[in-house]
Amino acid sequence: MFKPSLTLIALVVSAPSLANDAPNDMERIIVSGSRVIESIDEVPASITVISRKQIEDHLKVNPELQSLLAQMVPGLAPDTGSSSNTGQSLRGRAPLVMIDGVPQSTPLRNGSLGVKTIDPSALARIEVIKGATSVYGNGASGGIINYITKQATAQDTHEGQVSLSSRFSAVKLEESAGARISAAINGKVENFDYLVTASYEENGVQRDAEGDILGLQYGLSDAETQNYFTKLGYDFDQEKRLQFSYNYFSSQQKTDLADVPGDINEGVKTYAIHVPEALQKRGKPQGPDGNENITLKYTDSNIFANSEMTLDVYTQDIENVFFFSPNLANPDEGYDGGQSIIRSEKRGARAMFNTAVDFDGVEATFIYGIDALKDTTSQPLVDGRVWVPEMEMDSLAGFLQTKWVISDDVIIKAGVRRESIDLSVDDYETLKLCRSETQCSVPLQVTGDTIDYDATTYNIAIKYNWSDSFSPFFNYSQGSDIADIGRLLRAATVDDIGLIQTEASIIDNYEVGFTSLFDQVRLEVAAYRSTSELGTTNSFNEVTGVYEPVRAPQEIWGYEGLVDYRISETLNVVATYSYVEGKNTEADVYLGSRQISPPKATANVNWKPSDTLSLIVSYLYVGDRKRFSPNADGDYVGDQGPISSYNIVNLSGQYQFAENWNAFMGVENLFNSDYYPARAQSYTYGGYNIKGLGTTATLGVTYSF
Repeated sequence: MFKPSLTLIALVVSAPSLANDAPNDMERIIVSGSRVIESIDEVPASITVISRKQIEDHLKVNPELQSLLAQMVPGLAPDTGSSSNTGQSLRGRAPLVMIDGVPQSTPLRNGSLGVKTIDPSALARIEVIKGATSVYGNGASGGIINYITKQATAQDTHEGQVSLSSRFSAVKLEESAGARISAAINGKVENFDYLVTASYEENGVQRDAEGDILGLQYGLSDAETQNYFTKLGYDFDQEKRLQFSYNYFSSQQKTDLADVPGDINEGVKTYAIHVPEALQKRGKPQGPDGNENITLKYTDSNIFANSEMTLDVYTQDIENVFFFSPNLANPDEGYDGGQSIIRSEKRGARAMFNTAVDFDGVEATFIYGIDALKDTTSQPLVDGRVWVPEMEMDSLAGFLQTKWVISDDVIIKAGVRRESIDLSVDDYETLKLCRSETQCSVPLQVTGDTIDYDATTYNIAIKYNWSDSFSPFFNYSQGSDIADIGRLLRAATVDDIGLIQTEASIIDNYEVGFTSLFDQVRLEVAAYRSTSELGTTNSFNEVTGVYEPVRAPQEIWGYEGLVDYRISETLNVVATYSYVEGKNTEADVYLGSRQISPPKATANVNWKPSDTLSLIVSYLYVGDRKRFSPNADGDYVGDQGPISSYNIVNLSGQYQFAENWNAFMGVENLFNSDYYPARAQSYTYGGYNIKGLGTTATLGVTYSF
């Protein structure tokens, strides 16, 4: 059972999207961190808003969303350089990824593929809420990444855009050239509006700084990605609207290559080569295989006095295919390996009301409603074996969030969420898995059950807009998190699900900070602390060769800073720094890199010398983190490898050479740094020791109509 406890969270609003906006234009940026649109000056919450322009600028360098997020979001771990965001935590914990508020992550069996669920060309902006929150329910122990999709903007007409580009290695061109096309059209006819976006991309092979093909585990070489998104709306009148949206996303690696395994302890990289068909990458193509989202939303902005109502229902079907692994072998049954699939189906319904009341100069907002969700998730193997049995979660939650604006300067927020969860699992047998003929796990019959969770979580925050030069904030909040239950079930060592440590966690967050605006300079500083009585880490069992989950109390702490300096009308610089650290407080040992990332600094220089020309230089610094010692054999294990610092510089630009035409270019890793990404250095698991991308160029053109 959950035990109600209190937590503090204070949140800073980061908006490095001011490259083309005056700092005072911050007042016009709106976010939906509280599930309603509000001014950013009234949000005592840790939110980074990534604008549409920033998304478009980064697309010129790299089309991957996790690369964009790592560059723009303080507190988010560095880019992994792959299709997987495992190890890319947010303030040391897992974020919940959403599209327009609909969950995309699979918390019951977190395969860390949720970040890659939609093409950036379909997005209007991205909102990142840092620190555990229960606003949207289970899975947001580290915060929320909410992809906000585009809306139709044309009035009584039609508008559109088509973009063509190619991305290739500048180190060794052979087989590296890929192609990408994206298109969008929107319009409005009387009360009906529509938006349609589509994108298709085929990658060539990706090469490191030495010209070798990057290893294939979660790789992007030869990946085929397609995304189709549509949004249809009908305004019954000025107050009532019905909206339908559909998203289809697929990204799979279809390659004829095979890996040459390396060893990070020996400093030897994993890379890919062409081999005869019998030795090629086995199994189905890895990656999301046709993930779908459908949402129907009805809004009435005046359902009763000063009140707005939003009703929505949604469905989501996910099928994420993983790589073929020899660690899933069972020689007794004739299996020399295996390939797993995370299947997840979500069916949800939500009713939310937003009521505004003026109490003699005190503006109050009450946000309240009910959320219902059925989440059915499993992890079978392609060959028919079941690694994680089907888990069925039914959740019903009621919530109340309030905001009080006093004298336009003091903002107080407080809220409560009560959630009831039933998690059902039938009887099952754990898999016998062998790393060698003599190193195997022992299969176990486990009796299923229905486990009931009840959680009451609270939040309270205050922000004082004392002056432009000093706006302090303090925040306290809780997040409720059912840990990665699938990982616990597949590694069960007891014969009854009721005896497995499946208890959920309450994450307590504390944060304090301030924002300051001096003429052309904006500063943001925040420090935070996060605690939980039942965190989840992995421990390697040297007898069975299996990584087993360990539940233990955790404490995570850190700080972040941002400087936004408009040097002139044509030149703007945004720099960030973030530091996070954490411990298992029961054993008094540091947490591994699956949760804790090394220090990170970024800088983005935006120069726009004319209305038709712009250039951007972006810089990423990843620092050292060396908290662990090798074992008796001199090897590092698990996620405890030492991380050494590295630096990456990117360049992008665009030029409008005709009224409706733009040419653009981008160069990733401009100086061809030869490095291992942070995850590749710290993860000693086989196949992760893959070097970072060498110098890679993008050339393209966009036509607007």
